This record gives sequence, structure tokens and C-alpha cells, in this order.
Amino acid sequence: MRAHLHTGWRHIPDAARGMAAALGNFDGVHLGHAHLLHTLHTARPDLGLAVVTFEPHPREVFRPQDPPFRLTLAEERLAALSALGVRHVFQIPFDAAFSAMTAEQFVTDVLHEGLGLRHLACGTDFAFGHRRGGNVAFLAERAEELGIGMTIVPALADAGGPYSSTRIRRLLQDGYPERAAEELGRPWAIRGVVQHGDKRGRLLGFPTANVPLGRHLEPARGVYAVTVRLPDGQAWPGVANIGRRPTIDDGQKSRLEVHLLDFEGDLYGQTLSVALHTLLRDERRFDGLDALKAQIAEDAATARTYLDRLTRTGL
Repeated sequence: MRAHLHTGWRHIPDAARGMAAALGNFDGVHLGHAHLLHTLHTARPDLGLAVVTFEPHPREVFRPQDPPFRLTLAEERLAALSALGVRHVFQIPFDAAFSAMTAEQFVTDVLHEGLGLRHLACGTDFAFGHRRGGNVAFLAERAEELGIGMTIVPALADAGGPYSSTRIRRLLQDGYPERAAEELGRPWAIRGVVQHGDKRGRLLGFPTANVPLGRHLEPARGVYAVTVRLPDGQAWPGVANIGRRPTIDDGQKSRLEVHLLDFEGDLYGQTLSVALHTLLRDERRFDGLDALKAQIAEDAATARTYLDRLTRTGL
């Protein structure tokens, strides 16, 4: 069931008040986040499960010069949280005015009065309020005074350390989407609207859907075996290139171009979710379009074999 999305903290309907809520950015919605939500639900199974998060990510506001880094944008995050049983997502607009709110105001005005929360959960390093002036100790103290329950959840960890969005970003940038998927609990996906490109793929015999990376993290450049989810829910096997296409135009802006295997139809203007399974090869320059066309055919065959094996093994 899809969670109810509330794009603010004022004028919340009565049916959405009185929840148990986990606090955080939830970029990626990985296994560590799932652990936080499971622990919260175990602590208060009698309350509806909710999340308080922010959009855009505070880092996008404070450091706009940074390269895009998001694992999940709002729509993909909502879908992932819904899959974990979250009933309400309170997505608070994060801007300069909100960032100036004190820690006391955030707890009292937003969490207590605005959202009417009855129980909170967060990690041990959660910080909030103007200049991150509020910490977990302050939150626990104020929550108790306001009659709100509180669960502090240590980070889920393995031999490599705590699960984190930062760790998953590094895996994707290093070209290991399989390992990123293990930590996410699902393959990492880029969601975007198909735009018109230069039709070069069609001329090469492999028409592609051009999906801008936008605010998504750019993973390792190269060719991937992917699964493409269409707006109607259909999942389609494909092969995708992420990079600057050095053989064609030495472009300065990376893009995602995906060819859906055995697909016929017009995808322009549609929103696709492209899940990366494995990096087949790194991006490289070829000696002309004929060499490139031959390599694309080989890439498509390799992707088909890989995805067929995934389907057979049920992975």
C-alpha cells in the first residue's frame, strides 16, 4: 500500500496525527533505514508507522556547488518507504527559512504541535535545528517533557562498518551495483522522464530512451545490464550506457541511455525507473561507428544472458 504523502507540517489531518515516526533524510532507503523502521514498529506496534524527512536534502541547500549525490529522489524514496510498511510520510520543505528554525522550535512546533507525533525514533547521530544545534540527548529530554515516547536506534552494521548512504554511493561510483543492491535490499534505480535525444541509437540499430541523471548520483561510467519499469508496472530487460559517449561527441554532460530488449513503442515523455544490476564494461572510445555498433550488439547479448540467468535463479 502506498504511503500517504504530506508535503509540509502544518494543517495535518486528524487521521495522520498520533503516529510513531522515524526521523532522517532516508536517502536510498537502505537496510539501515529498514532496521530503524522495524525497531520503531516493534517498540510501538499499536501506532501507525510514519517518517519525517526533508526535501530537498539539506546538503543540496547548503552546498549547491557539490555534484549531484542523491540515491533516491522524492518519488523513489516514497515508493521504497511504502514497501517497508510506512503509512505516512511527512516530507518537510527544506529551505533557508526552515533551516533557521531552532532545535526547540523543531521539536515543539513541528513534531509535537504540527504533526502530533506520539513516539519518535532516530539514529544515535541525528542532529537538527539551526546549525544542527539539537542532538539526540536534547531530543530525548524534550520528547519526555512533552509526553512523546523515544527510541534511539544504534546503526545496523556489518564487518565493514555501519550501513550508510555514503557507503552505498561509494560502491556505485566504484562500479559495484550488485554490492550496493545488497545494502539497499533492492537494485539501485534511476527514475526520470524520457527526453528527446539525437536519435543516434536508432541509426545504430539500437533505439534508446534518453533519461537525464538530473540530481541523481552519477555511478561509474559504462554499460550496465538493467531492468526498466514502465509507468504501467511492466518490467523490461535492457542494456544501458551511462557516460559522455566519447566515440560520438565527447559531451561534457553524462546521460543515461537505455535500450529495452525486444521492445517496440514510443516512450517519450514517460517516466521510467531504470534498475542497475551489473556493470558489463567501462566506458571507452571506439574507432568509428561500425566498431561501436558491433560492441553495442555484443553488450546487448551479454546483458540478455545475464538477465535471463537472474530470472531463472529468482534473484
